[in-house]
Amino acid sequence: VYRGSVKEFPGFDASQDAEALYNAMKGFGSDKEAILDLITSRSNKQRVEICQAYKSLYGKDLIADLKYELTGKFERLIVSLMRPPAYSDAKEIKDAIGGIGTDEKCLIEILASRTNQEIHDLVAAYKDAYERDLEADIVGDTSGHFKKMLVVLLQGTREEDDVVSEDLVEQDAKDLLEAGELKWGTDEAQFIYILGRRSKQHLRLVFDEYLKISGKPIERSIRGELSGDFEKLMLAVVKCVRSTAEYFAERLYKAMKGMGTRDNTLIRIMVSRSEIDMLDIREVFRTKYEKSLYNMIKEDTSGEYKKALLKLCGGDDDAAGEFFPEAAQVAYRMWELSAVAKVELRGTIQPTESFNDDGDAQVLRKAMKGLGTDEGAIIEVLTQRSNAQRQQILKAYKAHYGRDLMADLKSELSGSLAKLILGLMLTPAQYDAKQLKKAVEGAGTDESVLIEIMATRNNHEIAAINDAYQEAYHKRLEDDLSSDTSGHFKRILVSLALGNRDEGPENLTQAHEDAKKLADVSSNDSSDSLETRFLSILCTRSYPHLRRVFQEFIKMTNHDVEHAIRKRMSGDVRDAFLAIVRSVKNKPAFFADKLYKSMKGVGTDERTLTRIMISRSEIDLLNIRGEFMDLFDKSLYHMIEKDTSGDYCKALLALCGGED
Repeated sequence: VYRGSVKEFPGFDASQDAEALYNAMKGFGSDKEAILDLITSRSNKQRVEICQAYKSLYGKDLIADLKYELTGKFERLIVSLMRPPAYSDAKEIKDAIGGIGTDEKCLIEILASRTNQEIHDLVAAYKDAYERDLEADIVGDTSGHFKKMLVVLLQGTREEDDVVSEDLVEQDAKDLLEAGELKWGTDEAQFIYILGRRSKQHLRLVFDEYLKISGKPIERSIRGELSGDFEKLMLAVVKCVRSTAEYFAERLYKAMKGMGTRDNTLIRIMVSRSEIDMLDIREVFRTKYEKSLYNMIKEDTSGEYKKALLKLCGGDDDAAGEFFPEAAQVAYRMWELSAVAKVELRGTIQPTESFNDDGDAQVLRKAMKGLGTDEGAIIEVLTQRSNAQRQQILKAYKAHYGRDLMADLKSELSGSLAKLILGLMLTPAQYDAKQLKKAVEGAGTDESVLIEIMATRNNHEIAAINDAYQEAYHKRLEDDLSSDTSGHFKRILVSLALGNRDEGPENLTQAHEDAKKLADVSSNDSSDSLETRFLSILCTRSYPHLRRVFQEFIKMTNHDVEHAIRKRMSGDVRDAFLAIVRSVKNKPAFFADKLYKSMKGVGTDERTLTRIMISRSEIDLLNIRGEFMDLFDKSLYHMIEKDTSGDYCKALLALCGGED
C-alpha cells in the first residue's frame, strides 16, 4: 500500500509543465503560486522529467533558474523537490560535512533511517555529483565510535530476512546486556555490531527480550552507557527500528516546538518522506502530540513556504482524530510488553545503615540553637533518613530535650524549605491527609490535588490516609470530600476513598465485558450513564485487570481509552478518569509528567514539586527519574537545579539523588 502524500499527476505532460514553469518565471517577478502548485502536485519522477524537457525546450537548467527566481526557505524547499531522492540526501550530507563544523544531527537522521537500497543509491549519487567517496569524507569528518557506526550503516548491509531465530534473539539481548549494564565500562563494539547489522524484525524482538531480562527499555541503557553523538546515533537507530514513522514524527515535532523553527530539518523530512510514509508520520504525529502535523506547520510557518509544506503534508488529521489500526497495534504491543517486564519500583531514599536517633537529634538541636540556623546540617540529616527513621528522631528529640522537633523546625525555617522539611517529618499518610485537607478547606477546592492523591494511592495507603485524617481533623475524609465536591466527580472520589479496589489478577472474560461496557456509547439506557459505567470499572477493578481492559478496548475501537475519555467527558470528571488510566498504565510516567509540568514554562509550581518529591521518594522516585529522561530527554536533577534555588534546591536534589 502506498503511504506517501504526493501522487503521480494523471495526464502528465513534461513539456507542457516545462513551458508553464518557464512562463511563470519570465518577465519581471515570478508567479510563485503557480510554481509551487505545479511542483508539489507532481511526483519526483515527473519533476525529473520536467527538468529534462525544460533543458531541451530552452537550453537552460531549470534548477538554476528556480534558484535565481526564488529566495530563502521557499527556494530551498522547491529546489530540494526537484532533485532525485538520492541526490537530495547526497546534497544534505555534503552540506552537513562541508564548511566549518559538522551537522551531526543531519548525518544521524539520514544514515539511521534509510533502507539498504536507499543507502546504496545515496553513495552512488554522492560519487556522481561530487566525484568524491562518501565513506572517505565521513571518516575524515567524524571520530571514535560515532564514526565506526556511521561506516557500518554506510555499507547498507543490514540483514533483510523476516525469518527470526529465537535463540539468536535471546543471545543478542544477553550480549547487549553484558556489553553495557553488567559490565564495568561498555563494550561499544557489541552495540555497533548488533544494532548495525541485524534486521529490523529481529531487533524488535531483541528489544522486547532486553526489556524482559533487564526490566528497562534498551533506550534507557543506551542513555546510561553511551554518550555524545554516538549515543544520539544509537538512539536514532533504535527509534527507526521500532518505527521509522514515529522517529520522523518526533523529529518534525522538535523542529517546530518552542522558539524558532528548524527549517532545514523540516524541509528535509517533508521532502524526503512525501513519497514514502508521510501518511504514517501524520497519523503517529496526531496520536502522539494530540494535534495534527498540518496544524502545527500552519501555526509555525508562513507565506508560499507554508503553502508548499502543507501541500506536501497532504491533509489535516484533526477533523478525524481517529486512532488508525497500525498505531493502535503499536500502542497495544508496547503495553503487552510493559505487562511482562519485571519493573522493580525503587525509591531514592533508603534507610541509613548505622542509624543513631539520639545522635541525629543532637545534630539537629545544635543546628537550630543560638543565633542563625544551619540549614545545610538539617537538610543533610533529614533527607538521608527513611520516614520510619525520621519518626524515631522525633521521639529521641523529645526524650533528650523535652522539646517538640516539629515546632522547633517550624520556627527556624521558612518558605519552601520549611514546607519540604516539615512534610518529610510527617508519616506518608499524615502528609497525604494534610494535603487533602488543604485542598478542601478555604474558599476554592484544589481538585488537581484531590485527583493526584486519590487516583494513585493503593488500598493500603488509602486506609492509612483515612485513619490519619480522622485522627488529625476529627472528621471523616469521605464526609469532607462529599461536602466539598459534587456530581460525578464527588462519586468518583467517594468510591476511591473506600480503598476497596479489587486486588486479584486479570480475568479475561470479564475484561472483554468491561471493555465492551466502556466502548458502548450508543447504549440508550439512560439510567446507567457513561460516567457511571466508567466509574464502576475504573474505580473498582485491579490494576492488572484494567491493563487488560484497556488493551481489549483498543482492539475493539482502534482508540486508546484516554482518547475516548477526552472526547466524551470534560472538567474534573475527565481529569480524574485520565489520572486513573495513566496511573494504571504507568504510574511513574504519570508523576514524571506532573513534575515536568510543574517546572516548565514561566514560574515553578512549588507545591506540586514538593508534594511529589516527598510522597514518591521512598516508593518509585528512581523509576520516575528514568521515565522523566525517556519522556523529556532531560534529567529531573538538572531541571530541578535550573528551576529552583538556595536551600530548597539543595534539599530537593538530595531527595532526587543522582543526575542520570
